[in-house]
Amino acid sequence: MQGQTLKEVIRQNATEDDAPLSKKITLKKILGGDILTTTTIRRQIWVFLLIAFFALIYISNRYSCQQDLIEINSLQEKLQDAKYKALSSSSLMTERSRESNVLEMLKDSNDSTLKTPNQPPYIITIPEE
Repeated sequence: MQGQTLKEVIRQNATEDDAPLSKKITLKKILGGDILTTTTIRRQIWVFLLIAFFALIYISNRYSCQQDLIEINSLQEKLQDAKYKALSSSSLMTERSRESNVLEMLKDSNDSTLKTPNQPPYIITIPEE
């Protein structure tokens, strides 16, 4: 180092070339992030980005499917409630429209002019020509 100037020493130490890496992969290198600077990892960065992109698509697709399933279950519950309401209202209308109930309502209301017939209906026969 005695024959070199300060400028040359700085130039040698300030290079951005990769330091020679040992073949041994240690936990210290993995946790310290030194493994990401190897040329093998640098060459495969697009593969890692593609894998990350597909992972994001997979997660978002699963989330949207779960949201659709939640909505389907909600709509099925609403449909079941609507069916029960329709069944109960149909049953109520059938009960109210029975002849005995209609006759009783007519008896209870004094302003109705309808009465129960005392004679059976007449059958009118028309001769065929």
